[in-house]
Amino acid sequence: MNKVPMTVTGAKALEEELHRLKTVERPRIIAAISEARAHGDLSENAEYHAAKEQQSFMEGRIAEIESKLSNAQVIDPKTVKAEGRVVFGSTVTLHDADKDAEVTYQIVGDDEADIEANKISINSPIARGLIGKEEGDEVEVQVPDGVRNYEILSVKYL
Repeated sequence: MNKVPMTVTGAKALEEELHRLKTVERPRIIAAISEARAHGDLSENAEYHAAKEQQSFMEGRIAEIESKLSNAQVIDPKTVKAEGRVVFGSTVTLHDADKDAEVTYQIVGDDEADIEANKISINSPIARGLIGKEEGDEVEVQVPDGVRNYEILSVKYL
């Protein structure tokens, strides 16, 4: 199976969620199922069916996180030797020539992408257009609503 790039921060967030699901949520749901069973007839017990459904969703999420972590190639941007080039994990400050605005993005894995936190997926059009470029380069990027022109102001590995 192909390895999926993920930052150290992204891997840590998934590990924390996995720990919470296994140590907090799983015991809580098991207790709810046990309590609902004590109420008698399971065929008409809405609490029991709701708890079993929660358990199913939670176990699915646990399996999903474990799969993502087992397929992750964890990359620490601080240790990357990219010599000023835009690579996975780098934080790039751009001048958007079309909007005359400055914007900063960190290039992260698909599961970590969060535009509100200025984290864009390595597979996004902007990230694909920036990969391999250097500070001072001007880049034309094809995005869903047209073409954007950027100038790379700085590249950092935080």
